[in-house]
Amino acid sequence: MDTEVLVIGSGLAGLMAADLLSTEKNVTIITKSELGQSNSLLAQGGIAAVTTADDSWTNHFFDTIRAGVFHNNEELTELLVRQGPKQIQQLTQMGVQFDANPNGQYERGMEGAHSVSRILHSGGDATGKELVNTLISRVKERCTILENHLAIDLLIMEEECYGALVMNDIGETVTISATYTILATGGAGQLYSVTSNDISVTGDGIAIAYRAGAILSDLEFMQFHPTMFAGEGSQPFLISEAVRGEGAILLTRDGKRLMEGIHDQLDLAPRDVVARTIAKQESEVYLDISMIKHFNERFPTIATLCEQNEVPLGRIPVKAGAHFLMGGVATDRYGRTSIPGLFALGEVANTGVHGANRLASNSLLEGVVFANESANWILQGDPKFKTYFKIDKKLNVSENRLLINRLREVMDGLVGISRSNEGLTTAIRQLEWHGKFVEACTKEEIVHHNMLQTSWLMATSALMRTESRGGHYREDYPYQKQSFKQKRITRRITQDDWVETQERSRAISH
Repeated sequence: MDTEVLVIGSGLAGLMAADLLSTEKNVTIITKSELGQSNSLLAQGGIAAVTTADDSWTNHFFDTIRAGVFHNNEELTELLVRQGPKQIQQLTQMGVQFDANPNGQYERGMEGAHSVSRILHSGGDATGKELVNTLISRVKERCTILENHLAIDLLIMEEECYGALVMNDIGETVTISATYTILATGGAGQLYSVTSNDISVTGDGIAIAYRAGAILSDLEFMQFHPTMFAGEGSQPFLISEAVRGEGAILLTRDGKRLMEGIHDQLDLAPRDVVARTIAKQESEVYLDISMIKHFNERFPTIATLCEQNEVPLGRIPVKAGAHFLMGGVATDRYGRTSIPGLFALGEVANTGVHGANRLASNSLLEGVVFANESANWILQGDPKFKTYFKIDKKLNVSENRLLINRLREVMDGLVGISRSNEGLTTAIRQLEWHGKFVEACTKEEIVHHNMLQTSWLMATSALMRTESRGGHYREDYPYQKQSFKQKRITRRITQDDWVETQERSRAISH
């Protein structure tokens, strides 16, 4: 089939771009599961934006780059925070209702590493759900939507992207040709056993972009959220940082303040600091929420999940879990990648605005800001554009198979919150691959291959960065190095592997 714009993924960034482009273009959305199933839908935190006179874009800017350990692309970070107020207005006009007090003023929350209260919420702790559902109601009227369709590979001809090879819900392959292809597939949290991510978020976009020859960067920076529910025998779920913003505190098993003497912001220290502190504890850590009045009303989603897991709303057991990948497919301000015709938005992209450690509640903002930038460029631009990125040294690799439960054990233990040369080297040996698919064409096998490929990319990138910065912590290099400041570890597939991948894609399509 043919379309003008193909959007792969249906989280906030993809839906926003589809909605904006569908006013003038024919837009097709494909999603590997159901429409809207994504990390965006699960987002309990709000959206960070400057909406009051006691705040400014410069405050938001400096909070963002401090949290990102000065690894941020400062030009695009400035764009991100300056656009915040405008995006709130736009979302309101689309029908999103942000929580407000009786006087009609926005209720503003505080979260870790923010200097002022600037987080807007909708439905208490259901902001992502409100945004996604609002956009779903809009795109259903104007876009072609294909659910349960998995993108296998991008279609490349003469170094330009012209769509994707897709597997539908009954296992048939379909070629979808497009003038513009937008990757919006999310991050890679499901590579770890404990994660806040939706079950569909398995690094697919990163793997298929890599196989297509796109440049990736910053894949060593995975953010671990400090407060995942850690009840015995239960599936972990996120307990929003906004809970600590309302006054909740982390306690050790004997009732002592966990963050006392660790950081001057205590429980609202940057996420990497709090996550590492929790991970080092040999005994249980609890989040004390007893001081928060009307918790059920303020955090209805979390309260319901606690009730379902028979956890009293007092002290909730917590542990750190994989949350957000700061790296991804390298893009410019318009979402353009190193391959003409291919764009990337949301968590799968690396705009550089999050640096080495994302500031809380900047992810939803990033999704809508760069979806607008990308849509505006496509509506006005020339599809035959060229972009240029620095290419880092390539690595040669070999083939191996790994069951997914074993893959997660490797990622948890060796490519997790704390890393070392010995651990990463061991992980890489167990994650090596040859750059082409094994003889397997079911959806499950393709997703497993994507997970293995993305894991290998993350582990090898982490080995290259011999320092600690933000979400990347090396036990053998525990400090930042000046030589790594603003240095990006970029990755690109070798030419031989790229040719083999394209030949296989053509074979499958026939």
